Amino acid sequence: MAERDNLPAQQRSTQTEVDDFLSRVAALPRATGGPRGRLMFAMDATASREPTWDRACQIQGEMFQATSALGGLDIQLVYYRGFRECQASPWVGNAQDLLRRMTAVSCMAGQTQIARVLGHCIKQTRDRKVNALVFVGDCMEEDVDQLAHQAGQLGLLGVPVFIFHERGDLIAKRAFQTIARLSGGAYCPFDGSSAQQLRDLLSAVAVYAAGGRAALEHYSRGRGDAVRLLTSQLGSGQGGRGGQSHAS
Repeated sequence: MAERDNLPAQQRSTQTEVDDFLSRVAALPRATGGPRGRLMFAMDATASREPTWDRACQIQGEMFQATSALGGLDIQLVYYRGFRECQASPWVGNAQDLLRRMTAVSCMAGQTQIARVLGHCIKQTRDRKVNALVFVGDCMEEDVDQLAHQAGQLGLLGVPVFIFHERGDLIAKRAFQTIARLSGGAYCPFDGSSAQQLRDLLSAVAVYAAGGRAALEHYSRGRGDAVRLLTSQLGSGQGGRGGQSHAS
């Protein structure tokens, strides 16, 4: 296409990767006849994440652009920052709209609000099934018992939480692993040097939300250890598919 040919070499390479991902996912076994999958994507937008924010948005945007093009996934962006600011976008199936919303967010100093994210996800899935929650963050400054209780509620509702932990804060690691375990999800650490790994992991979660566990297991064959580890962590009882507002 003419527009793609005018792109710089690096962007053309990125587009090639997205096209390749599209062709792979299109061949996966998928749930049919049911509603579109719904994936809630939550991000810590406090000041500590600012150095890697733009890069993370690019990685996440590329992969969600690919999956949304399959026609089987709606995504809601949730983020918190500053003093008790926690925002949720409408559910969108348009990749460009999602990427525009993500890249418009700037980081702002403040404390974590993970409990509000989990509570919002509980309310949303009681209204209409959310197939998975992705959370990307680096620290945790809240009551871990409350977070564990909410994670258990999500587990009962069949909503696994996939946590991608930037860097290695030990307190956050323990809390994030607990949330992932009690919800039937998975915990995966990453850093600025593991961009390709993060691409693969986010792709795997998007595949799960759009096509269910069978699609994820199919996708993980022949892929890296991190993707296989993520697949193996999923709770055995969990299934995948079967206007700006304040998150509660």
